[in-house]
Amino acid sequence: MALLERVGTLLRANLNDLIDKAEDPEKMIKQVILDMQNQLLQVKTQVAVTIADQHVLQKRQKESEQSAAEWTRKAELAVDKGQDDLARAALERSLTARKLAESFEAQAVDQSSQVETLKGMLRKLQDKLSEAQAKSDVLIAQHRRARALGKASDAGLKLQNGSPENAFDRARSKTSRAEALSQAKASLVEDSVDDRLAALDRDDKVGRMLEEIKARKGIR
Repeated sequence: MALLERVGTLLRANLNDLIDKAEDPEKMIKQVILDMQNQLLQVKTQVAVTIADQHVLQKRQKESEQSAAEWTRKAELAVDKGQDDLARAALERSLTARKLAESFEAQAVDQSSQVETLKGMLRKLQDKLSEAQAKSDVLIAQHRRARALGKASDAGLKLQNGSPENAFDRARSKTSRAEALSQAKASLVEDSVDDRLAALDRDDKVGRMLEEIKARKGIR
């Protein structure tokens, strides 16, 4: 039946695995416990109905057996009176009642087996529910601690990134880059002056050399 399948699914469920895979473990475990409580109530109801049906079948079996015995007694009375036709009719009624008793007995046996199956599942489900309830507080507390630790770690990282030490480090880095840039610009200016002075010196030397050559040749 569908009820037994649903209960079987709950009994086979691994609570730890479900929690590990759940996006919200706290919500998931509360839902599992609620499902178990609902199924437990349904199983209890089904057990009660099945036991009641078993009692009805046993009662009908007993009534049929009594009917068979009564018709047999009447058949014996008819034989004593020499009325074989009535005895035969009574025996036929007795056989019919006996077959009904056998049928009710078979159904009662099957019903008894089903009752034991349901009782067994009821006990297992009760144990599973007790286990889940016992674990729920611990598991939920663990989940909350893990979540709080995660938030604290995130906050610590943000604080670390925004700490005064980091701000000073960034300021020093910017200052160093600015100084380096200024030095580079100054060196470019210095290089430009040196180049200009060197060019003037070369021009002067070239001029003197030219005058010396003209003097040797007597050129004015």
